[in-house]
Amino acid sequence: VIGMIIAEDNHTLLTITENGYGKRTMIEEYRLINRGGSGVINIQCTERNGKVVAIKSVNGDDEIILISKNGIVIRMLANGISVIGRNTQGVRLMRLGQDDKVVSAAKVIND
Repeated sequence: VIGMIIAEDNHTLLTITENGYGKRTMIEEYRLINRGGSGVINIQCTERNGKVVAIKSVNGDDEIILISKNGIVIRMLANGISVIGRNTQGVRLMRLGQDDKVVSAAKVIND
């Protein structure tokens, strides 16, 4: 388990992978499953994008911070990240060096 969110109206699920890729997907694209269900694929984990490191519930006005293993930090608006389908690989969010990985992500809380 990477994380859990509360599904809110007009929010999207932001998924971020270790190689700097991510995507936003409409919550409605995920079907409800019962106990004993086989689950739902959220993102295609390949050698290109790597494993999932974070998920967040975001709307277009939210800001996201990505943090890498080597201490690189970037801040971006959620609406700059493409809203795409559920079973896809995502788009590049952060360029990383050869031995660097994304280790965490945070949603900026606006006052």
